[in-house]
Amino acid sequence: MSQVAAGRRVAARLAALSLILCHGHALAQDSDPFGELDAPLDPSAPLDPLPGLGVPWPDMEQESGDDIAVAPDASIADAAGERTYVVRVEGLEGIGAAGLLDQFAELSTLQANREDPANAAQVDRRAREDEELMAELLRAYGYYDALVRTRVERTETANRFVVTLEVEPGPQYSFAEVSLPGLEAAGEDAAALREAFGVEVGAPIDAAAVTTGEAALRLELGRRGYAFAEVGELDIKVDHDTRTATLVLPVEPNGERRFGRIVVEGTPLFSARHIERIARFEPGDEYEAPLLDDLRRALVATGLVSSVAIRPIDDPDSRTVDIAVALEPAPMRTIAGAAGYGTGEGVRLEASWQHRNLIKPEGAVTFRGVAGTREQLVSATLRRNNFIERDQVLTAQVAASHVERDAYEANTFLVGGGIERQTNIIWQKKWTWAVGADLIATDERDVDIDSGMTRRRTFFIGALPATLSYDGSNDLLDPTEGFRLSGRFSPEASLQDGTFFYARAQIDGSVYQPVSDKVTFAGRARLGSIVGAARDRIAPSRRFYAGGGGSVRGYGFQRLGPRDPIFDDPIGGRSLAEFALEARVRVGDFGIVPFLDAGNIYESSLPELDDLRFGAGLGVRYHTNFGPIRVDVGTPLNRRRGDPRVAVYVSLGQAF
Repeated sequence: MSQVAAGRRVAARLAALSLILCHGHALAQDSDPFGELDAPLDPSAPLDPLPGLGVPWPDMEQESGDDIAVAPDASIADAAGERTYVVRVEGLEGIGAAGLLDQFAELSTLQANREDPANAAQVDRRAREDEELMAELLRAYGYYDALVRTRVERTETANRFVVTLEVEPGPQYSFAEVSLPGLEAAGEDAAALREAFGVEVGAPIDAAAVTTGEAALRLELGRRGYAFAEVGELDIKVDHDTRTATLVLPVEPNGERRFGRIVVEGTPLFSARHIERIARFEPGDEYEAPLLDDLRRALVATGLVSSVAIRPIDDPDSRTVDIAVALEPAPMRTIAGAAGYGTGEGVRLEASWQHRNLIKPEGAVTFRGVAGTREQLVSATLRRNNFIERDQVLTAQVAASHVERDAYEANTFLVGGGIERQTNIIWQKKWTWAVGADLIATDERDVDIDSGMTRRRTFFIGALPATLSYDGSNDLLDPTEGFRLSGRFSPEASLQDGTFFYARAQIDGSVYQPVSDKVTFAGRARLGSIVGAARDRIAPSRRFYAGGGGSVRGYGFQRLGPRDPIFDDPIGGRSLAEFALEARVRVGDFGIVPFLDAGNIYESSLPELDDLRFGAGLGVRYHTNFGPIRVDVGTPLNRRRGDPRVAVYVSLGQAF
């Protein structure tokens, strides 16, 4: 038998619960099997039965029956020839054995090798193994009297074997007694713990149900504060005379406990105070084992540890449980680089250096540089995770950049900071928010619409951006149902030929509606408005723009909206409207996404929703364990002069 087949047999044995077979009484040895020999031995005499066992020795001269029936016309030549085969199971129609058949298909030696031609001897050997497997699985479901026979036939027309497992399941045994001795020590919790176990008197014997019940009992004990509960060895005895079984599972709750303090062991990567900030429990709270799993995942999610060990410290003289936390640090420094080209950005080279714990605790400092044909930037960023409380992030940034766009050129210096509540793939949150403050000095070139001449102006801007978001979708990177809604508001003061004030507001919404397991319809809308100042007074970099892969596909980056009459470059606007519809069709690991986008930029402070520009196209998604890789190809439906006929976009995640 191959290593694969052997592994499947071992897996089958481990999957089935070992049930103790007996007939309702213990076997005892009542006499000495090695008594004195008073007479010479007769080698031809039959052997006496074993003491205490009323079972005669087998007659070795009898011919053993063969459970594998082979077609009578099978010849030696047939045995040597290799053929494919099909596997059939008969006799299980009346017992609702869908789960059993799934297990059999997963563990079957015949099924594992059915694509490869085999000779009769190989098929015979595999059939015998699967006969034993089926009997074993039936016992795990309580069918102890089941009979399994295997028949191998040869079909002349299809030139293949047909292997049939004929099953007579017989009656299903049930539990006559289910006992959890010691559980009464849990007091008022005993009933809930008994319910968590789930196996009741009269229930059919089901190995999977018993295993699941035991795991659920352990989980519920930990959830209800029994930090040091012990669950003993499971004992199941089967009585074939009554076709019932008794189940005994000893339980020692060992008393309810409450959380104590956190004790840091080994390398002190974080202080106990910071770990307490991350934990979702406080000293004095009722002990819940799942909260330790939550803390373990949260510590791993920091990206600063390679392994986490968390254990409760047993103190028999105390009703509180101190929690020991041992952390192994991960590499703290990262150097990254990227290179790319885009029709709206030109050649772009980027490099960064990051230390994820330079300012303890969890203070990540990143230095970043961009060198490109249309953008140059240097920046330093501090991002301090779990600031004051869990999942709250403090950010600070200083950056100097030179950017060339079709709409403007800007030399900008920025100092900013903020605080936000973040979401992530591990804990996708419903509500998130962010507030901040930015100070910006920017020297920008654009076109004076009145004169048609280029000009340079310097702006000093102060902004107080705030964002509130709700995420009711089912996945952060690849949603298939639910909706999302977010709003952003930023009051800003600008100094340029005097001081003036204005406010930028934007609302984004998206909805996801599955119509089948493979098809999801998705829609998106975005509306934006700037009030309080004329477009010409607002710095070009603070206006609204549209067009591109994250906006209206089929058009160039920031190419929608009004354009200057001299150079035909976009000049931005004070209002924004964007809409998108997609049909996401899943085909294995790939997806096909036809889409229709619409949008425009307007000079007025409110979008007028006329003169919308439409783009349509087709996208391909490759679904990975970290989200889909997106490639979209779009074309403008009512293109203007200068718009591309085809545009291609590549990114990670869905378009919205």
